[in-house]
Amino acid sequence: MNIFKSIKSIIPGLIICIILAQLGLYLGTFIPSIGGAPLAIFLGLLVGNTVAKSDKFAPGSKFSESDLLSYSIVLLGGTLSVKTIFKLGFSGVGFIISQMVITIFVAILIGKKLGFSKKFQSLMASGNAVCGSSAIGATAPAIKAEDAEKGISITIVNLTGTILMFILIPVAEYFFNSSTIPTSALLGGILQSVGQVIAAGSMVNHDVLEMATIFKIVRIVFLVFVVMWFTKRHSTVETKEFADDTEFALKKEAYATESKKKLGVPWYIIGFFILCTLFSLGFIPVSISKIFKIVSAKFEIIALAGIGMRVKIAELVAQGPKASIYGLSVGAIQIISALLLIKILF
Repeated sequence: MNIFKSIKSIIPGLIICIILAQLGLYLGTFIPSIGGAPLAIFLGLLVGNTVAKSDKFAPGSKFSESDLLSYSIVLLGGTLSVKTIFKLGFSGVGFIISQMVITIFVAILIGKKLGFSKKFQSLMASGNAVCGSSAIGATAPAIKAEDAEKGISITIVNLTGTILMFILIPVAEYFFNSSTIPTSALLGGILQSVGQVIAAGSMVNHDVLEMATIFKIVRIVFLVFVVMWFTKRHSTVETKEFADDTEFALKKEAYATESKKKLGVPWYIIGFFILCTLFSLGFIPVSISKIFKIVSAKFEIIALAGIGMRVKIAELVAQGPKASIYGLSVGAIQIISALLLIKILF
């Protein structure tokens, strides 16, 4: 009964996202310089803040943004060979780790200067360094952040990523002439969510889309280590503050056990690597791989419409200039550090 109720709640928003995705693709044929992906996001942003503001569309837009995008990533694995992933090499992995470390350090430093709480700094750091909302969602319970802190950080990180998504395209064109590896590193190493990486990559070309997604996926693999570090960072402070509190110690131990159970690599990353391995070993025929590619692209464009629908302008305005300055400052430093690292490593 609950399953049917859940499906019923998803349908209105999902239908809107499908319509917007198709409309974006159609309009993209008339404006090829922009393409269907960004148009789907713009249409979602427009509709989600006007005629489809009702909460009844929220489950469907969330399903599109989250679940369909996850399915798209898994299916993408069935179209890529392990050899493609190996193109990253040690330089690629080194770039990702260095960029993540710099982002975390900068986010914490700027957060301190602006007077934000330590937990909010950690949420902003993990969200910008790894994978946006998903990273914040994994970090928040590990550091026992307040719901308000979680909500604001997700909003600001998504806003920052959406803005950077359009800024990075001309930056890549200017510095790298949209060359595949450096452009992919720039997009996959900076943008906060997988959807933003896919959207930006699709604005360049298919090769950049694939490689940028791989850069991003490798980033997400490090989510476990990032959450573990933030958990230790906050538990150390709390242990010092409550060293003599037996009740606190018992709660801390119980919570640590619960956090370990929750911690892990997202399922769609595991699915991506499974299908990638099967395709590389020849267990997935080329004909099936082509179907995966078509379906993945359809899910992707619907997900982008969902991402647009879930960006609420009123919420962004409500956060005030201070939080927005925080997000944009971190984003600016990310661009500078990524450009320098790409010049050194590639």
